[in-house]
Amino acid sequence: MTSVLSQSETLTHLEAYVAQAERAELVKQVRAKIDELGIQYIYYQFISVTGRITGKGVPASHWESTAERGIQLVYGAMANLFLDRYGNYIGYGPEASELVAIPDPDTFCQLPWDKRVARVYCTCFRNREEPEAPGAYLTADCRGNLRRIHEQFQMEHNGLHLRHGTEPEMMWLKKGPDGKPNGGATQPYCYHIDQFEQLRPVVLRVIEYCNAMGLDMIQGDHEDAPGQLELNFMFDDALRTCDRLTTYRQICAQVAREFDLIACFMSKPFMGLSANGCHHNLSLWYGGDDTVNDLGLETLPGAEGVFRYRKGGENTFLPDPELSKTKPGPIGLQSIGGVIEHLGALTAIGCSTVNSYRRLWDTGLWAPVYADWGFQNRTCGLRVSAPGRFEYRAVDSMVNPYLMAAAIIKAFDDGIKRNLDPGEPEERNLYEAMEAGKQVKKLPMSLGDALQRLDEDEVIKSAMPGEMYRVYSWYKRDEWEKFLATTTEWDTEMYLSCLP
Repeated sequence: MTSVLSQSETLTHLEAYVAQAERAELVKQVRAKIDELGIQYIYYQFISVTGRITGKGVPASHWESTAERGIQLVYGAMANLFLDRYGNYIGYGPEASELVAIPDPDTFCQLPWDKRVARVYCTCFRNREEPEAPGAYLTADCRGNLRRIHEQFQMEHNGLHLRHGTEPEMMWLKKGPDGKPNGGATQPYCYHIDQFEQLRPVVLRVIEYCNAMGLDMIQGDHEDAPGQLELNFMFDDALRTCDRLTTYRQICAQVAREFDLIACFMSKPFMGLSANGCHHNLSLWYGGDDTVNDLGLETLPGAEGVFRYRKGGENTFLPDPELSKTKPGPIGLQSIGGVIEHLGALTAIGCSTVNSYRRLWDTGLWAPVYADWGFQNRTCGLRVSAPGRFEYRAVDSMVNPYLMAAAIIKAFDDGIKRNLDPGEPEERNLYEAMEAGKQVKKLPMSLGDALQRLDEDEVIKSAMPGEMYRVYSWYKRDEWEKFLATTTEWDTEMYLSCLP
């Protein structure tokens, strides 16, 4: 839909959003799709601070009125309605008002595992009756923030925009008699086709559902941890990629229920074995056109927007042949410089849990712990993985992709505006280079340290405008403090018999 940044200032953000010129037609198109597909029930969903999918279900007969008025939930849903260690609701107390979530019709899609049900993503606003800023964008809405941050970036850089793809690793675990994890569904043999074959029914079910929900699946493999798969889908515009990663997680959770498995997105469930990363492959483009990819389906089981991909245009990360045959072009180098400049703060978003740092501390497993870049060099935090893109590696499977994409856009913006130079690419094994005397900054190695780096970085904090940073910081600092205040099995094993 058309950007709402240009809408009349006489309307509230909510009113302007609902009044967008083409929205009424999209609402009608969704009604036609509801009738065509026999949809009876719709999930209206938005994304919490941790990337959790939150919302309500409404009978499809109420589509038109809900499209106009939205659904209401307490503001605290943005922080999963969780309590901190002192018993306070994180972000918003029980006295706070209720947000209004307005559906985005172009994200409407049938659920392939129960075709009576559909889902639609929402943009969130402050309540219409709030005494201050009624109907304004809810700044604790990470998905809405990403859209607005990306639009602002495009306005300031002549249409330059982020396209990215993710590599979502996760593990398929068996259930024990108590329903808890009981090891991986396969052995930890990387790229082993026989292990991949053991999970073939799971893989094919995931791909079937993904195609039905607009994900153009491109490749997959068995990774080197028990039951660990990486199934990739085509890169696209930033917001659609984040929506698809979120959808992919929903699909995996459903397939796990169907096969009585556990879809594990925890970053590091097993020590001594690879963790679940979620590398981001990034590029900045001018131009291009949205095209519908029907993925071989006879009829689209959802709005066209779900099946659109941005194609063509100018990839500014490709090498400039007049300057180098291998290095990214100037915008690409400046963007790499921006990420390296802000890598410490970015780590608080890309490695967002206490468990994330088990991944960084488990040595010998290609952990991306240093702020350097190179070509196909997995010892660096960033690598040019192919001409025209680079891979940001300090991000794992628990990431909130909307926060991550917004923060990367801010890092790119700073790199471009300040013409930041990332230096020469490192071709050596970075660990050996450091032993030879190279000085390289290290990533923060705990959630507490990363949050401190984030607090000191105004550029990356600007990716969390308004209330977003307050809610995120509160939630994550509480998580860190709860960990520090908890006695674990490790404590008992380490200290129970140490004296006398």
